[in-house]
Amino acid sequence: MKPYLREKKNFGFSDIPESTSFEAGYLVSVNSGWRSIRPVVNMEKCVGCMQCYLYCPDGVISVENKKAVIDYNFCKGCGICHKICKLNAIEMEAER
Repeated sequence: MKPYLREKKNFGFSDIPESTSFEAGYLVSVNSGWRSIRPVVNMEKCVGCMQCYLYCPDGVISVENKKAVIDYNFCKGCGICHKICKLNAIEMEAER
């Protein structure tokens, strides 16, 4: 049996959307207050690589002025964005 090979396509940053296709309010409900830690973006370290945007399971990260912005109304504080950021531009801090 011959394996199916897909056509190789080259993608660039211009092919990645800047935000989710729907407003977050349509996809999930507002955070109910159980989050104990939250991600905070250090704008000086952030280079806009969009890895956090691509890996966020809730789609709460958008890019504005080539920097990551987090919508805390819908962020659950899972920390995936912190773990995926190779530049350590996202730190987790205790919820206030």
